[in-house]
Amino acid sequence: MLENAFKMAQRSLEIERKAVEDVLSYLEKDKEAFGKAVDALSKCDRIITSASGSSGIAAKKFAHTLCCIERPAQFLPPCEAMHGGLGAVQKGNVVVLVSRGGKTGELLPVLDVALKKEAIVIGITENMESPIARHSDIVLPMHIEQESDKYNMQATASYIATVALFDALICAIMEETDYRKEQFGLIHPGGAVGERLNH
Repeated sequence: MLENAFKMAQRSLEIERKAVEDVLSYLEKDKEAFGKAVDALSKCDRIITSASGSSGIAAKKFAHTLCCIERPAQFLPPCEAMHGGLGAVQKGNVVVLVSRGGKTGELLPVLDVALKKEAIVIGITENMESPIARHSDIVLPMHIEQESDKYNMQATASYIATVALFDALICAIMEETDYRKEQFGLIHPGGAVGERLNH
């Protein structure tokens, strides 16, 4: 391995560590919005997450983890949403949209239909002037100084920050709903985790 390759790996970890620290700092500045998001996600009948690219991968993982704490959730790919998938969205549901720039073309129809169907929209973006920020019921801001690759163009630090924000929401929702490990044992009988929980 080239010496400079290892240096770039170290630099990547330093940048991503700061990105997560920044999530904490702007959550502390806007605790009210975070609290509204936790309340909505804890009380609604259904949660739908949607995003494209790496944000979509993070949103899909968020939907899965919500199911793990017994919050009914599904990931709706924007391309499927445009072809009838939006029928999953009902009044009172929470729709979580993730877009760093806040104007991802595939997400704007999802935003429009969710609002028309009177769902609660949580937008996660760093562009406060974007359509997603302006029209969401709750906005959780993000700010990524730089991605961790040398060209500042791969979804690296922004992906890690998004996952960290979702994990923070999960931990808060578990506390809000008094979620117990016995509940998880029932729905996770498989693997080493299931064996440990059901011992």
